[in-house]
Amino acid sequence: MKLNVVTIDGAEAGEIELADAVFAAPVRKDILQRCVVWQLARRRAGTHKSKGRSEVKATSKKAWSQKGTGRARHGNRAAPQFRGGGKAFGPVNRSHEIDLPKKVRKMALRSALAAKAADGKLMVLDAATVAEPKTGQLAASLKKLGIGSALIIGGAEIEINFARAARNIAQLDVLPQQGANVYDILRRDTLVLTRDAVKHLEERLQ
Repeated sequence: MKLNVVTIDGAEAGEIELADAVFAAPVRKDILQRCVVWQLARRRAGTHKSKGRSEVKATSKKAWSQKGTGRARHGNRAAPQFRGGGKAFGPVNRSHEIDLPKKVRKMALRSALAAKAADGKLMVLDAATVAEPKTGQLAASLKKLGIGSALIIGGAEIEINFARAARNIAQLDVLPQQGANVYDILRRDTLVLTRDAVKHLEERLQ
């Protein structure tokens, strides 16, 4: 698969040959769903917590007599049915992580890249660099390229001027090549890769 390469200013910079094994792989929506669920589960802090009846500070004295009052039988005031009592089956600190094999994660990343390529939402930049860290100038360049909601994946490190110019643009994410992941690719409309990113992803996924 061949794709035209452009500069950040919109000028043509030749062509690039994309590996069919990565960018023309079958799009497995079921695998994409599994990977997104796996990613979002790993992001959850799991610090939610409510007190059970054994953790609530309350009197253990019997509320009223067992018989003769006409009221229901009750004991400890820490029981869940009382105001201020412990929560029955409440949330506890725990990890929400689930397992997903590495080969399934790789398949999901290939599917995400192939889906963007198949939809015509894949663009290759010569390099993600700008002369000055000016947000307005970068926003104008992206508008000229027809880029609105996008994920830009650069080289091993994001050039500092480009990172500073891009960080205040709405619906624009910038990641280094090793940070490429399924969720961030799918949540934005357009995927923009640099030449270095293409080379890295092909080596990583073939």
